[in-house]
Amino acid sequence: MLYKVVNGAVTLGNKTILEEINFEVKNQEHIAIVGRNGCGKTTLLRAINGEVEFEKGLGEEEFTVTELGIENVGYIKQDAIMDENITMLDEILKAYDNILEVEKRLEKLESDLASKYDEKLLNKYQDLYLHYQNIGGYSYKKEYETAIRMFGFSDSDKDKRIGEFSYGQRTKISFLRLILSKPDLLLLDEPTNHLDLKAIEWLEKYLTSYPKMLVVVSHDRMFLDRVCNITYEIEYGSLVKYVGNYSFYEKSKKINYKRDLENFERQQKEIERLRKIADRFRYKPNKASMALSKLKQIERMVKVDRPKSVDNRTFSKNFSPRVDSYRDVLKVKGLKVGYDGVLGEISFNLERGERLGIIGENGTGKSTFLKTIMGDIPRLGGKFVFGNRVEIGYFDQNVESLNSDDTVLEVMRKEFPLVETEELRNILGTFGFSGDMVFLNVGSLSGGQKVRLLLCKIIRHQPNVLILDEPTNHLDIIGRETIEELLLQYKETVIFVSHDRYFVKKIATNLLAFENGRIDYYKGDYDYYLTNRIIVENVLNTDNKRSESCGQKTKYVSDFKQRSKLERRLKKLEVEIQKLEEEISKVHLEMTREEVYTNIDKIKVLEQKVNELENKLDEKMREWEDLMIGLENF
Repeated sequence: MLYKVVNGAVTLGNKTILEEINFEVKNQEHIAIVGRNGCGKTTLLRAINGEVEFEKGLGEEEFTVTELGIENVGYIKQDAIMDENITMLDEILKAYDNILEVEKRLEKLESDLASKYDEKLLNKYQDLYLHYQNIGGYSYKKEYETAIRMFGFSDSDKDKRIGEFSYGQRTKISFLRLILSKPDLLLLDEPTNHLDLKAIEWLEKYLTSYPKMLVVVSHDRMFLDRVCNITYEIEYGSLVKYVGNYSFYEKSKKINYKRDLENFERQQKEIERLRKIADRFRYKPNKASMALSKLKQIERMVKVDRPKSVDNRTFSKNFSPRVDSYRDVLKVKGLKVGYDGVLGEISFNLERGERLGIIGENGTGKSTFLKTIMGDIPRLGGKFVFGNRVEIGYFDQNVESLNSDDTVLEVMRKEFPLVETEELRNILGTFGFSGDMVFLNVGSLSGGQKVRLLLCKIIRHQPNVLILDEPTNHLDIIGRETIEELLLQYKETVIFVSHDRYFVKKIATNLLAFENGRIDYYKGDYDYYLTNRIIVENVLNTDNKRSESCGQKTKYVSDFKQRSKLERRLKKLEVEIQKLEEEISKVHLEMTREEVYTNIDKIKVLEQKVNELENKLDEKMREWEDLMIGLENF
């Protein structure tokens, strides 16, 4: 299978969105498409799906679009039309039309054979039975049952009519049907939006082993790392290909830019040197030929273009609190949260400088907890108390709370009536609202712009405790990275809810997990949480088995055996890590040889090899760290 565009472009109205598209996906490749909001990622997916036409691009190559072996393309649409009178299960089963058709044929043959034995019928039945096995006839029920459960639906939901579900739930059902139908080319636009952690983890595992072509647009960096093996970046209207996942792309882009800039500057210095020689001797009769040769040498050079600067325009990352809080920031003891009923009970102490990440499934009480400690809804039991000199900056995920009729400047002026307009415009400028943008109505802003405006208001107050409910929603990757840098530089206390695991892993020092009907506090980072979550789940599963066994004997694996297993793996990892470090050192040594570092092609090959080895080393080191954390808990 192959889908390929050479020298394509896309124009919407009078505006060229993408001007030079060279894109390819084949066989079982999983492609990530990344870039700034508004760069054309969704437009590219729509063009591949045939909703928008490709045109000839600006390149010199002949414009072509090639499709080979692709029978169907799957693309989720926000306004997907479904029959509202059929059940959810009937809609999901449309993904398995081919399997269900074979099932009917098998049942018919079984009925015929039961009434009359026939050798030809038996052979036909056996051939069809093997075909049924090969197309997943004995696994599809487990597949869709698991998917339905992981996407937050219950068994009773399967018999509900589509018309009984909310718009968001219908979108989920449509999405499930799409991915379970396994089209030859699957196009996904922000597939993790509105999914909780459990659903995202299931989707990752499902797509990692997806047997056909996959193209994904997403701001979820951990999702892209785990699902995709090739990355295309859209920047300045063109696509650049990186053979690797998101982390590889991120490292490679920085390395490539640095190398290209150094090559450009090196050539410019050489050109300047040659020109100075030519200028110095061009009017001396006995040196004129030498001066001319230097000018010809410049003409013969293959000019290196200055690399385009990385498009990382974003908002300010620096701010400091008005005053410091005391060490004890928040004490929570037996706090019960909920609306009509108790969703959970919470206890922990948070100190100055700690960053508490709150994670879990949708509807489990994460935002309710924030609203409770902010005083927006009453507690149902227990208590909480903030420490002395705590000044809170609260970010509500509901960005639509802003008055759509106000201009950007009016929003700030109402919040800070005593502050001069010039100062307000200055701070708005640091958040990307420069020039006449301050006069835009809030209603015309994108989701990402509204997030920046809310953050601007918060930071102008200079709080010493930030409480953030899904701050990365609506932001592109550059915006998310900016918030990460802002929070890492911020030395005070942060409490935040997020489904972005990459963000959580980078920021959180402690975790509060709303999972499995429980609320567990982990005094450690995301890796610590992942290691200990397994232990908690094992304990819960053991307790459940005990309660269900009614006296039956339970088989246990001793801590000693488990520890021995971890230690053996740890020793093996340490040997593998040492070998990788030695390989990297050998390649670095090879790059110091004159015949190598003077050859750009050889250097590129060796840099690629170093990147691959370092990626493997990073994976081994992460596993080693997780094992060390696990051993500490025995």
